[in-house]
Amino acid sequence: MARKEAIEASRIKSEFLANMSHEIRTPLNGILGFTHLLQKSELTPRQHDYLGTIEKSADSLLGIINEILDFSKIEAGKLVLESIPFNLRDLIQDTLTILAPQAHAKQLELVSLVYRDTPLSLIGDPLRLKQILTNLVSNAIKFTREGTIVARAMLEDEREDSVQLRICIQDTGIGLSAQDVRALFQAFSQADNSLSRQAGGTGLGLVISKRLIEQMGGEIGVDSTPGEGSQFWISLSLPRARDTTEDQPLPALHQRRTAITDNHELARQALEHQLEDCGLAVSTFGTPEQLLGAVEAAHLAGQPFELAVLGVNLHDMAPESLGQLIQRLERFACQALVLCPTTEQTLYHPFLPNAHGQLHAKPACTRKLRRALLELVQPRRSQGELKAIPGQRLPKVLCVDDNPANLLLVQTLLEDLGAEVLAVDSGKAALQAVQQDSFDLVLMDVQMPGMDGRECTEQIRRWEAGHGGQALPIVALTAHAMANEKRALLHSGMDDYLTKPISDRQLAQVVQKWTGLTVHVTRDERSSSAYGGSELKVLDPEEGLRLAAGKPDLAADMLAMLLASLESDRHAIRAARDTGDRAATIERVHRLNGATRYCGVPQLRAACQRSETLLKQDDPQAQQALDDLERAIDRLTHVARQSA
Repeated sequence: MARKEAIEASRIKSEFLANMSHEIRTPLNGILGFTHLLQKSELTPRQHDYLGTIEKSADSLLGIINEILDFSKIEAGKLVLESIPFNLRDLIQDTLTILAPQAHAKQLELVSLVYRDTPLSLIGDPLRLKQILTNLVSNAIKFTREGTIVARAMLEDEREDSVQLRICIQDTGIGLSAQDVRALFQAFSQADNSLSRQAGGTGLGLVISKRLIEQMGGEIGVDSTPGEGSQFWISLSLPRARDTTEDQPLPALHQRRTAITDNHELARQALEHQLEDCGLAVSTFGTPEQLLGAVEAAHLAGQPFELAVLGVNLHDMAPESLGQLIQRLERFACQALVLCPTTEQTLYHPFLPNAHGQLHAKPACTRKLRRALLELVQPRRSQGELKAIPGQRLPKVLCVDDNPANLLLVQTLLEDLGAEVLAVDSGKAALQAVQQDSFDLVLMDVQMPGMDGRECTEQIRRWEAGHGGQALPIVALTAHAMANEKRALLHSGMDDYLTKPISDRQLAQVVQKWTGLTVHVTRDERSSSAYGGSELKVLDPEEGLRLAAGKPDLAADMLAMLLASLESDRHAIRAARDTGDRAATIERVHRLNGATRYCGVPQLRAACQRSETLLKQDDPQAQQALDDLERAIDRLTHVARQSA
C-alpha cells in the first residue's frame, strides 16, 4: 500500500509540474512577444539595453521551464517519441551551427567529424536527438575556457536493417572528478554545487538526456579527467532509412582541384573530408602563404586550382590581408570561399568582393558548402545577362502564401508587371510545384501552418542537391525583417528577402536581380518629375495610409511628427559627423530610420537604411550615403511644403 501511495504521489507531482509549466509558459510567451514588438519601435539606446536584458532573462526562464516540462512529461510517462527519417550528418552540423556563436564568443573551435562508413539516412526522433546533442555541446561550451569541442559520429556495429551508432562530444574543459560523475545524471544536481559556482541551470539537462536515450533503447556515459576535459558519449541503435541521392557528388564539382587551409588541424581535417564528400580533388595546406604559393605554382604548371577554401580568424589573418589574398588568388583564376567564426563575419564582410556568396560561418555545413561551391563554379546569372533583352521570354514565378489576400496581391502585382505566375497556398504545394515544373524565381511566405517557409526552402534545397540542378532563387516574404531574422532566413537556404508591404517596384527589382529578366513598371510621369526622377517616391500618401492601418488621421499625425523632427535630426546627424563620432552618428541615423518606418516616405527610408548599414560596416562609402541622406531630407521637406 505504501509503495502504491508513493507511486501515486509521484505521478500527481509530475502531472502538477507539467500543468504548472504550461501555465507559466503562457504569460512568459506574452512577455517575450511584446518585448520583440517593443524592440522594433523607436527607442533610446538605454531602453534598448533594458529590453535586451528583459529578453535574455525571459529566454533563460523559458529554457528552465521547458526543461521542467520535459522532465515532468518523462516522469509522468507522457513523452512520446517520433519515428521519422532524418540525416545524421545534417542533424549534428545544424546543432553546432546553432551553438557556434556561444562557442566563438569564448574563442573556442567547434568541429564535427562524421566518419566515412557511418550511414547517414536513419529513422528516429531527430528533434529529441538534437535536444540531447544541444545539451551535451552547450555543457561542453559552458565548462570549456579555451581549446576545442569536437562532435564525432561513428559506426559501432551494423545489421541489414539497423545500425549501432556512437556519438561523442569531446571538450578541453575543466573535467570531472569521479564523485562529480556519480552525481551527474541525478535530477536537480550540478557538477559545481558551491555557492560561487559560475554555471547556472536546473541540473535537469543531463537527466532528461539520459531518460530520452534510455527511452530510445540506448545508453549515455562520460569519460573525464579533471583539468584535461571530458568526453560524453551516447550509444544508440537506429533503423536505416531508404538512402537518398542528396549526398552523391555533383557532376559540376567532380574532381575539380581545390586547395584548403586552416591553422586548426582538426578543423582542416574535417573540411578535407567534407569537400572530398562533395566530389572535389582536395589538397591541404597549413598556412594561407603555403596555399598561395601552391596555387601560383600550379597555375604556371598548367594544372591550376579552380577553388580555394580558407578557414580564417582574426588572430591569424587581418581582414585587409584576406582581401589582398583573395585578389591574388583570383589573378590565378582560383575562386575563394572563406570560413570564419560567427563573431567575426561583420569584420571580414567589407573586404570580400562578393561577401554574400564567399563568406560563410564556421563550422561549415556540408550541404551549404556544396551549394556555395556550386554557385562559384556555375553562377546563376552572369552580370551581362542583367540587361533587358529584346523579345526575351517572360519570367516564371512561383508565389507561396497561406493568406489568400496576400497571395492575390502579389500574384496581381507580378502579372501586371508581365510575369507568368503560379500561386500556391502551402509549403507542401510549393515543394510539389518545384519538383514538377521549372521556375525562374520563388517568392516564399515565411510563416505558414504545416510546412513553413524555412522548412519548405530546406526541402527544396535537399531535392535540388539530389538532382544536381542549379539552385533556384528563393526570396522570403516577411512582415518583419530584423537583422537576426534576415540571418535566420538566409541560413535556411533563402537568397534574399522582401519586407511587407511589397510594391510593384520592389518586385520588379527583385525579379531582375535574381533572374536577369526585365519586367515593366508603369510609371506615373507626374510623380516621376515631381520626385526628381528618382525610382522611389519622396512622399507616398497611399503607403502612409497602409502603414497606419488605413486610418487617415493616424497617417497624418505620424507624418507630421516626422516632419516636425526632421530639422533637429539633420542638425544632430551633422554635429555627430563633424566631431567624427561614429557611434553617435549611427544612433541618430538609426532613430531617424525607425521614424521613417511608420510613414509613406520611401526615399528617405531607403537613404536611412543605406547610411546605417554602411556606417555599421565602417564602409568608406558611408560619408557619401550621409550626403545622400541630407539631400533626401531636403527633398521631403520641399515636397511636404508644396503638398501643404
